Amino acid sequence: MEQRQLGTQGLKVSAMGLGCMGMSFAYGTGNEPESIATIHRALDLGINFLDTAEVYGPYTNEQLVGRALQGRREGVIVATKFGFKIGDGARGVNGTAANAKRVADESLARLGIDVIDLYYLHRRDRSVPIEETVGAMKELVDAGKVRYIGLSEVSVETLRRAHAVHPITALQSEYSLWERRVEKSILPAVRELGIGFVPYSPLGRGFLTGTIKREHLEENDARRNHPRFSEENARKNDRIVEAVRAVARECNATPAQIALAWVLARGDDMVPIPGTKRVRYLEENVGAMKIRLTPEQHARLEGLASQTAGERYAPEMMQLVEQ
Repeated sequence: MEQRQLGTQGLKVSAMGLGCMGMSFAYGTGNEPESIATIHRALDLGINFLDTAEVYGPYTNEQLVGRALQGRREGVIVATKFGFKIGDGARGVNGTAANAKRVADESLARLGIDVIDLYYLHRRDRSVPIEETVGAMKELVDAGKVRYIGLSEVSVETLRRAHAVHPITALQSEYSLWERRVEKSILPAVRELGIGFVPYSPLGRGFLTGTIKREHLEENDARRNHPRFSEENARKNDRIVEAVRAVARECNATPAQIALAWVLARGDDMVPIPGTKRVRYLEENVGAMKIRLTPEQHARLEGLASQTAGERYAPEMMQLVEQ
């Protein structure tokens, strides 16, 4: 599979990664054997970039990834994250130096690895100077526990301040055909600074595949609480899916493949991490690597984000996203 470079510190990964969150968190009931089979199939297909986090479960997703990597660690780039408060019903964020170091040690143990390849601050803790948080992450690099560091959903100002402390290798933020706000200032900033960009939810949490319907979601599926999946907004957003489906028919492809091909074409510094817990959807996603959209097709897809109905998170989660 094509390799892409994240940042300027030497990290190279497959052009498409695998988001592992939904295997054990947020998107309904998991199936561990199928999830591990999906990770193994991803590795067989050349995907070597796996994304997880402490909060996914919490803890159980890192453990699942660790089990999948037993005997398969060589050449795999493992990304995980810290920064959410966990336990005793606590909500919010914790970006203290002590938490950065504690979680790194615990994540290493859960994953069963000796070093975290890419360690992200999951959400900015505004009560802690970003210099303090990134300073602790730098100490983890110096100690050999972390290879590269990243941030998620931060502003340009935060990104610049962090990068002045230690080179930031990757910024992870939501980006897709229906969510393009990072284009205004974030993408120009990461390119100026030489930071890689990792789009999460490049399939709109599955909505852009055309196969996700609110009424079919399990009761424990977090998307039931996402504004874009509300009954009213979903009806409006179906117009976006129809436009994607029309291009898919022309390309003898699926809507998911078109949505991913569009993201992949936005720049060779961009590595999307579509998530799935099923082998068949993984193989479908990898098929997007072969699709080349025509200029006319790109033009038809360009305006879809302006039609998006609803915010991407409920208000309490949107408060944790720096604009």
